[in-house]
Amino acid sequence: MLLITFLNFNWKELFLGTEDWGFLMEIVLRTIIMFLTIIVSLRVLGKRGVKQLSIFELVVIIGLGSAAGDPMFYKEVGIVSSIIVFVVIIILYSTITFLIGRFKKLENLFEGKAICLIEHGVFAIENFKKENLGSDEFFAELRVKGISHLGQIEFAIEEVSGEISVFFNEDEKVKYGLPIMLNSLDNPIQNILVSGHFSCTFCGFTEKKEVGSAGNCENCGKKNWVEASNKIRVT
Repeated sequence: MLLITFLNFNWKELFLGTEDWGFLMEIVLRTIIMFLTIIVSLRVLGKRGVKQLSIFELVVIIGLGSAAGDPMFYKEVGIVSSIIVFVVIIILYSTITFLIGRFKKLENLFEGKAICLIEHGVFAIENFKKENLGSDEFFAELRVKGISHLGQIEFAIEEVSGEISVFFNEDEKVKYGLPIMLNSLDNPIQNILVSGHFSCTFCGFTEKKEVGSAGNCENCGKKNWVEASNKIRVT
């Protein structure tokens, strides 16, 4: 039964769909044309459209990709109509880019704006809540930059492109801060057994505490703490 099904299977339809073999060469030609069109379009858009992908640029790239993809292998989609889409997208992009350079509000609307996530070793809680960024993901990005605790950081800013810019404290100004190494936040405490500097696991606020109840964080109101670190950043 399986052998009969295998022998009677329409392999041509599986590999070619409803098209004939002659359309394969047309696909090659269509792909070459659209490939060259993409290159020309990106050159017109400039390096900024390729290197810095804000939400605005990402929409443009997705639009170009969609317009280029369909005519490559759909026979019913003409190349001219796709090129018209390219021209319209480029005109829109150039017009909006021009207006963005003239009006700051439009720039914020289309591209967003940089936002400070850490100020003097402590999370800017309200700003951090606005971003779709998990703490583990954020800590991973900081560790890549050689950071082991928040006390090494003066400011951390999320740029429009999504990159994290970090401004470090000088070695002599490094203070106690929330450790961000693996498993460093796994065992928070609420009672202090040995006096020292401790950091709030939620916001990174750090202060010296004596033996006894750790109490609530005066910055965010949370009550989980871990021992802070003041190691100098190794570069």
